[in-house]
Amino acid sequence: MKRKLLFPLMLGCLMGFSACDSDSENTGTTLMQVRMTDSPGDYEEVNIDVQSVQVHKEADGDEEGWITLDEINPGVYNLLDFANGKDTLLASSTLPAGKISQIRLILGENNSLKLKDGTVTPLKTPSGQQSGVKLDINAELVSDVTYVLLLDFDAAKSVVPRGNGQYNLKPVIRTITQAVAGGIKGKVTPAEYEPGIYVISAEQDTIGGFANESGDFLIKGVPAGTYTVKFYTEDDAHNQTVENVSVSQNQIKDLGTVELPE
Repeated sequence: MKRKLLFPLMLGCLMGFSACDSDSENTGTTLMQVRMTDSPGDYEEVNIDVQSVQVHKEADGDEEGWITLDEINPGVYNLLDFANGKDTLLASSTLPAGKISQIRLILGENNSLKLKDGTVTPLKTPSGQQSGVKLDINAELVSDVTYVLLLDFDAAKSVVPRGNGQYNLKPVIRTITQAVAGGIKGKVTPAEYEPGIYVISAEQDTIGGFANESGDFLIKGVPAGTYTVKFYTEDDAHNQTVENVSVSQNQIKDLGTVELPE
């Protein structure tokens, strides 16, 4: 098989947020990124200490339904670094498909405010938020589709003066959930050829994957667009190409059965 040829592409997919696994065991899951952006505030810095990100799978808010995103980038973030359309990745994870009702940010103690005159003062978190800042989402995650959940902080409204030179942090955050990439699936026959697969855009950007022993394949993380899908076998004698495959960002395109030359 041409697995050495495809290895750089596979590595690129693993390093990014797209998934290239064709194993049918991945059905029933979805990929999610949580990113943070900000609306400007009249301060020099608004620093928040993010330690963990969780989402809730149930509508009733019980503790049993909370799932911690396993790929977290903890640390102190200056919200004002992400104004004017900029954002940063807080966390990502593979989640069960279905409805998520809430997200919770677990904050540390290193929250601070730097005023225009250079004064730095702690930002106190109200006692009611010690268990985490909870936000409603109510989004439906479709299996195998890639999503971004954007947390849009309002820095000006999130910082509340206490009247004695101290400030409270009461985060005002708008949540935006958007499907950003779909995928391509199908089945090749004869299955024993187990071809490597290229999904190639008009700009020659490429995502790679493989069909499994049963001939099934699933290429995740494919942005909306039109692609050429090429199937490569070990000796090139059974290669096949499917042109003009249209992918939308919120669904998995099913190619059905792809017959490879005998």
